[in-house]
Amino acid sequence: MRTLRYAIVTFFATAFLAHAELHFAYDSTAHRWDLSNGAIHAAFALDSDGTFQFKGLDSLVTGKSWLPSEGRPSSPIRVRFGSTTYDANTHFKLLKQYVEKPSPTLYRQVIVLQDATKSVSIRLELSLYEGEPVLRHRVFVTNQLLRTVYARVADMMPYSFAADDAITLRLWRVTQWAVMPQPEDFQASQATLNHSGAAVSLVTGAHGTYCGWMALRDQDDRGLFAGWEFDGQSQATARHYASEGYLELAANVSDLFHPVAPGETFEVPAAFLGVFQGDWDEAGFRTQAFVEHALATPRPPGFPYVGFDSYGYGEQIDEEILKRNADVAAAIGVELFVVDLGWARSIGDWRADPAKFPGGLRAVSDYVHSLGMKFALHFALAEAAAEAPVLQENPDWTSSETYNYFGALSLCLSNRPTRDWLIQQALAMIDDYNVDWILQDGEHMVKQCTKTTHTHDSRDSNYANSVEGLNYVVSEIRRQRPGVMWENCENGGNMMTFNMVQSYVTSITNDASGALGSRQAVYGATYPFSPRFAERYMPEQPSSTYLTRSYMFGGPWHLMSRLAEISSDDRALVTREIRTYKQIRSRIEAGRVYHVTTTPGQGKIDALQSYNPTTDSGIAIVTRESAKAKSTVIKLSGFVATRSYLVRFQDDPRVLTMTGEQLNQDGVLVKLPAMQSAEIVYVDPLQ
Repeated sequence: MRTLRYAIVTFFATAFLAHAELHFAYDSTAHRWDLSNGAIHAAFALDSDGTFQFKGLDSLVTGKSWLPSEGRPSSPIRVRFGSTTYDANTHFKLLKQYVEKPSPTLYRQVIVLQDATKSVSIRLELSLYEGEPVLRHRVFVTNQLLRTVYARVADMMPYSFAADDAITLRLWRVTQWAVMPQPEDFQASQATLNHSGAAVSLVTGAHGTYCGWMALRDQDDRGLFAGWEFDGQSQATARHYASEGYLELAANVSDLFHPVAPGETFEVPAAFLGVFQGDWDEAGFRTQAFVEHALATPRPPGFPYVGFDSYGYGEQIDEEILKRNADVAAAIGVELFVVDLGWARSIGDWRADPAKFPGGLRAVSDYVHSLGMKFALHFALAEAAAEAPVLQENPDWTSSETYNYFGALSLCLSNRPTRDWLIQQALAMIDDYNVDWILQDGEHMVKQCTKTTHTHDSRDSNYANSVEGLNYVVSEIRRQRPGVMWENCENGGNMMTFNMVQSYVTSITNDASGALGSRQAVYGATYPFSPRFAERYMPEQPSSTYLTRSYMFGGPWHLMSRLAEISSDDRALVTREIRTYKQIRSRIEAGRVYHVTTTPGQGKIDALQSYNPTTDSGIAIVTRESAKAKSTVIKLSGFVATRSYLVRFQDDPRVLTMTGEQLNQDGVLVKLPAMQSAEIVYVDPLQ
């Protein structure tokens, strides 16, 4: 059987790599779907017993397959309505099937099934994007009963694969940013799956421990990666039951108790599954390429920006302070001017404080715009101070759990009156102050609320406050004001999900935790997420290139010091460094990330590299934290072994000619003469 399957894979590889096009085929006799996009082939079938099953995921590049175990059926469907579970063992009838073509690079197979008791109909969407080795699926379950049924289980990643005791599987995962219960700063770690089926678990989503992503690979570096598109908390697991011959994945929505009325449809958050061959950098690259192609909100022109954030002054800001800093910011090359916490009358009263802004906040916005910068406001949309008018008038609009964001109470966004009010407040704020950018902040953006007086079910806080709360609010404001850009900041980077990337142009990856903390965060975050979603806030005065370059690799770079008070020498230095950042940001964004050293830390020299295969060029930022060595050799990746390259440095006057093989195998000597110093390495092909 395995020999036959590999023959099929070989056929698809030959047929479709030649055309590298999307091709979906349905065999109406066998009720089998074969989907290909030039990179992968995925197969599904409605078997003779009526069960809908996943039949395999094949790489058309390597010819390697991930097949379900013969004794363990697999399906992209696993939900429970009431006491009934619908999964790979459920008997279905095919109602209809068809292919949608939303764009030239996307095919979507739609399959509509009905269970034998006609209790539910299930719409399954299977999507492939041209050239991406990734299958994305969405499941919609419609209640066909005459009574309300509760969705109790929704597994976003319910796949299993053949994996016996001859296979060793390693799992790669990345934490989010957190202070409590223990410090986390996007640490990446590997775990080997136990053959006995012990779970490697990840609690993901808002206030979870891990990013909503995992990657696995075997001893031959044949790999899978998976991501799920849900901002609420979920429990993801990977288990290897070697004696029974299978690997099991899962990503369940936590604490689900969602009411589905007769005729209504419950949507399981979407997820994606991809294949790769190689190391963890390859898994990250394939993930990022897919996300930017298929999911992420488009990058604005000239992105990522250099920003200024007013929180160097805390909440002690006013019109005069902001205008003085705007003058300096514009002069040194800042593009985005962010007015942080402290501009409003109180948290939840989103009108400018008249004592701080006697000329009105619109006057500050107009002044910032006149200097050629974009204007941004801090907006803790799910929080309100007890004295804010909204809570004075509607004290029940709080969630049952408060997370003490600067002493404010938490709002329940899935309570319809609350969210409707909030949307109107945001629209008025955007219009009144001519806002280009919203810095969304708060503590635990998906609130827990068990109140029975709200419009959501008191037992369904996690799903409701994510999908019907936060997601609805942000998407509706974006729909009505599509020109406004959104930045995700859950108090430091604690909602790193693949739903987040669909609404926000960037996400903070630490809470102004300093140069080393910034590099540590970017190092880990750039496994699952592209560099633009690794935004950094720099609280230090820009007094050295060690500091400035610690913040250059990633998305927007925000200065959070008191710009109007820095010395002339520091102003000259940061002006030069901003000019350098603008020259290299597109090189970083357009490339694939290589983690060419270990994680940054005390006593180390660390580096991140970006390589652009289109231009065959690369850039690396190398930083000496507190290492004794005054130089290091960095092996760079991605370059063509037989080609010659020109290597130059930002500070070091040397200009080298090296082959790709020398770059990849021998490495480049990088000089870092001073403790806490940084160098930029440029590699370009010789013409």
